[in-house]
Amino acid sequence: MTQILCVAGARPNFMKIAPVMAALREAGIAAQLLHTGQHYDAAMSDSFFADLGIPQPDHHLEVGSASHAVQTAEIMKRFEPVLERAQPQAVLVVGDVNSTIACALVAAKRGVRVIHVEAGLRSYDRAMPEEINRVLTDQLSDLLFTTEKSALANLMREGIDPARVEFVGNVMIDTLHRNLARAVPAAATLGAAVGEYAVLTLHRPSNVDDPDTLAALLGVIAEINRQLPVVTPLHPRTRANIEKFGLADKLDGLRVLPPVGYLEMLGLMRDAKLVLTDSGGLQEETTALGVPCLTLRENTERPITLDEGTNTLVGPSPAAIRRAFDDVMANGGKRGRIPEYWDGRAATRIAHALKGWLPMQKGLRAA
Repeated sequence: MTQILCVAGARPNFMKIAPVMAALREAGIAAQLLHTGQHYDAAMSDSFFADLGIPQPDHHLEVGSASHAVQTAEIMKRFEPVLERAQPQAVLVVGDVNSTIACALVAAKRGVRVIHVEAGLRSYDRAMPEEINRVLTDQLSDLLFTTEKSALANLMREGIDPARVEFVGNVMIDTLHRNLARAVPAAATLGAAVGEYAVLTLHRPSNVDDPDTLAALLGVIAEINRQLPVVTPLHPRTRANIEKFGLADKLDGLRVLPPVGYLEMLGLMRDAKLVLTDSGGLQEETTALGVPCLTLRENTERPITLDEGTNTLVGPSPAAIRRAFDDVMANGGKRGRIPEYWDGRAATRIAHALKGWLPMQKGLRAA
């Protein structure tokens, strides 16, 4: 009997599901893995399974890319018959991608309990599709595992019973701890000895879908590159928009890479002087690594990285980015400290909690 059906679908999910699957196995909890195929490119999916030792999926929906509505609907259509066959006690979803809300919604409507790992994070920006996914998934969930204590207050404001919430820490940091010694040195990824450098990642629609915003960001990055070499593994969406908007010349002088595997990216971050990003996960990973991070967004759903970590919120403003960069160069940037329970044992806490929770769920459904 399958006790838990675990769902992953996109690159941010893989770093979260890897330690969870391992911890469930160690705890003797029967689990299956379903890959929705939301990220279907081998460079953004298959390599992560190999790098992180994630078992091959028991089910693969092979959904592929589409608009948010079409992709979410297609996942729901393909997930329901798998759920019917597997008959799990619960469906476990991670993060905030379309796969998360799609599978949570199907499970809830079928009367199957939903477990959400990384619950309660809020940017309070409904223009972010991920924010909508987060809020709705938490409302559907029977058991909610949080990465930071502030998440509980967010959930209680939304009417969620705190008895359904458990603070366990950050499973992404579990993955970082387990793989740091295996991280590929920057010199190996770049093919040459390197001195100090910055890492840039850009992919959010608010930054890359508007030609003026993208041009301004690339302009200030070009300025930074004249002082500190910038390495950027370029997201396919960002690359396509740069070409579409005629901005390819703004990449001149930058070290542009294709999407890289987890171990390569971990090495690039670990060895960097600075990371500039609009990614949620990189805000957390740089805090764990003690590397200064400039987040190119107006808000963050991970406030602990600002309050305790190495993250500084600068938005897409070239002037603010430049000021923060100058401070890093002059003063070394924020160093912060490691938040509570970011200790590599979050997944173990999840498995321990589930050992007690699952036997109590027979015939019950949380209100």
